[in-house]
Amino acid sequence: MKDDLELIKKLQNQDSYALSKVYDLYSGALYGVILRMCKDEPLAQDLLQETFMKIWQKSHTYNPDKGKFFTWSYRIARNITLNSLRKKDILIQNEDLSVYKDRSTSEAEKDFLELDGSLKKLEPHHQRALELVYFNGLTHREAHEEMNVPLGTFKSYIKQALKKLRESYKEELLVVWIIIEMMR
Repeated sequence: MKDDLELIKKLQNQDSYALSKVYDLYSGALYGVILRMCKDEPLAQDLLQETFMKIWQKSHTYNPDKGKFFTWSYRIARNITLNSLRKKDILIQNEDLSVYKDRSTSEAEKDFLELDGSLKKLEPHHQRALELVYFNGLTHREAHEEMNVPLGTFKSYIKQALKKLRESYKEELLVVWIIIEMMR
């Protein structure tokens, strides 16, 4: 964590080597998000490049007290992709962009399968809220209308769901740590 903060500080000071390291760390995950949303490899590659240009230009606005750097970067990638799709008049809701369909078990996708398992532990309304926003690319305003609940209620669904996922993730890390310690 400390190393990450030092890397981000270097990035904020416009260190190009730091940008290269950040790209190495996050480009795969961000590209996957972008590609899942736009379903167009050349466009996804362009949007990934645009995402990292914006990360470079706006890195000084990142505040570690407000969240993780990946989350901040993810939001940039998501917003750039949504804006691109809206400019092209692509209706995002027309396709099922769910992470649940056509899953294989390659090494790169094991993390997604673990996330899928964690998501299934959530209440159905929490699952639906996360699916609409994070996997189908809807805004909070679009998604609360889709679920037919007030905007404030919808936002609380998202907040509660993310909190439960964080707790689940921490519990899983603790179990892994205990297993590793027992093996020593």
